Amino acid sequence: MADAPRKLSIFDLQAKVARGEKIFQVTAVDFPTAQLVDRAGIDCILIGDSVGMTALGYSSTVPVTMDEMLHHARAVARAAKSAILVGDLPLGAYHASTEDAIHNAMRMVKEGGADVVKLEGGEDFAPMAEAVVRAGIPVMAHIGLTPQLMSKLGGFKVQGKSASAGLQLLKDALAMERAGCFAIVLEAIPDRVAQIITERLAIPTIGIGAGPHCDGQNLVLHDMVGLFDRFTPKFAKRYADCWSLVSNALTEFQDDVRQGGFPRAEHSFTMKEDEYQELLRQLPPV
Repeated sequence: MADAPRKLSIFDLQAKVARGEKIFQVTAVDFPTAQLVDRAGIDCILIGDSVGMTALGYSSTVPVTMDEMLHHARAVARAAKSAILVGDLPLGAYHASTEDAIHNAMRMVKEGGADVVKLEGGEDFAPMAEAVVRAGIPVMAHIGLTPQLMSKLGGFKVQGKSASAGLQLLKDALAMERAGCFAIVLEAIPDRVAQIITERLAIPTIGIGAGPHCDGQNLVLHDMVGLFDRFTPKFAKRYADCWSLVSNALTEFQDDVRQGGFPRAEHSFTMKEDEYQELLRQLPPV
């Protein structure tokens, strides 16, 4: 019997960075995609609130509820055997108080099966992050472009482009490190700002559109394999075109049925001839 895959921990991530290796994180939100990501050897699976756009049809992450996040987290948790599961806390789950932050972080771990949680925000949200860490749950921070607060940021825009804004991002990152976060996501910020932050922090940085100097990189699976057709972020590299692949398969299916090519004998079930003849004998008259 093959040995069960070893479950990674946050200390494994820190050890990778110490060895000069990169961290790999992919956003996946259901059972089959999480299986693929986990079996590929990815370090962390982010159960992201981007599920609102990739799976639920929302125009942004804003409408996503805690219950929706838990529903998808449970599916991912059933699939992943070795990757660290990072449960995103959605808008409203921690913004009002440290009590809310602890309560919903506990829900994400207890009900959702996540190993750690992620929350967006800088200095203003450091008390929430610290409270969750003190309660015993590891926290991954997230600064820069924080989609939950895109109205405040003026939409999906690169953050930290001025000297003052770049300095604030560094302050945000240091505040989250002091709060006890074990890693931090840097989203949509200039590469040199991300480099400064990475060099100044003792905890790993994971980039989403933050250049090559971060300790790791994150992509949304739907973006990287072409399963989302509404837009592709500039920072997302597409490694496959599954949208066209599936669309072509659906067209071929219709053509096949229309032309009698499906189903054929190999796709059908049979019954014994004597049973069939007995069935015909017992049929009532038409």
